[in-house]
Amino acid sequence: MESRITVFTPTYNRAHLLPKLYDSLKRQSLRDFEWLIIDDGSVDNTEEVVSAWIKEGEIKIVYHFQENQGMVAAHNTAHYLMTTELCICIDSDDHMPDDGIEKILGLWEKYGYEDSAGMVGLDAYTNGKIIGTKLPDIKECKFSELYTNYKISGDKKFIHNRKVFNQYLPYPRLGNEKFPVTSYLYLFIEQKHKLLIFNEVFCIVEYMEDGLSNNLIKQYRESPDSFAFYRIAKMKFALNYKERFQNAIHYVSSKLLGNRTGLLKDSPAKLTTLLAYPFGVMLYYYIKNTNKTAVNKTLNKK
Repeated sequence: MESRITVFTPTYNRAHLLPKLYDSLKRQSLRDFEWLIIDDGSVDNTEEVVSAWIKEGEIKIVYHFQENQGMVAAHNTAHYLMTTELCICIDSDDHMPDDGIEKILGLWEKYGYEDSAGMVGLDAYTNGKIIGTKLPDIKECKFSELYTNYKISGDKKFIHNRKVFNQYLPYPRLGNEKFPVTSYLYLFIEQKHKLLIFNEVFCIVEYMEDGLSNNLIKQYRESPDSFAFYRIAKMKFALNYKERFQNAIHYVSSKLLGNRTGLLKDSPAKLTTLLAYPFGVMLYYYIKNTNKTAVNKTLNKK
């Protein structure tokens, strides 16, 4: 019998962290899931560790190795390999509450519908404290409305309805850059599909020093063209002018860090980009010269 949900984990040299996630999956009160591990070119003993777990046969595990292409490329691979109705990404440094799968499938069975984008719930620290704010007391809304209209903060956990999500694949690939923003496709999905909202904890989070959320400045420097591409979509679909202006600032800084050609031509909001240009220049110099690692943690851990 095919599982109803896939837990997928992109990983790179995290063999030492995966056991905690594995243990949490073995403790699930409902085993109607499979664990898909996308090994993005690890050179540690990840394959050896996972092979031993597969032999144990405690849970269904699918292991896939690929050359290192970055986290979002690993998401592309995962979505093309999965066959289940739902999926949830649990990073290698995170794990699930013991009733996580049961809770997700129960809520989906009760409230889910064919055209829904999926569900969004809460992340929590290991001490039980919710990360950021709780979600609004509503049935459903667009992804962007959560942050723009309802002013939520902190990372949240998304469960995708794969029938809808796969219509918008793949994530883009720009040159040799490792496209860094998993929320990119959400901007297109939300034009036709809404997310069901639940104030339930679906993921237990531990931020690692080498994690993507803690290294956004480095990502800005290494993938400027990808971030500029992302900001174009953010400007195009902005829910208000303030949001469009803020993203124009980031767009300018990313263009200055990367391929500067077509800075104004490529913008979907040319006048706003002109007005934002001085602020974008200041952000460009800040990103280029700062020793800090993060300016915004809400881009990646979705």
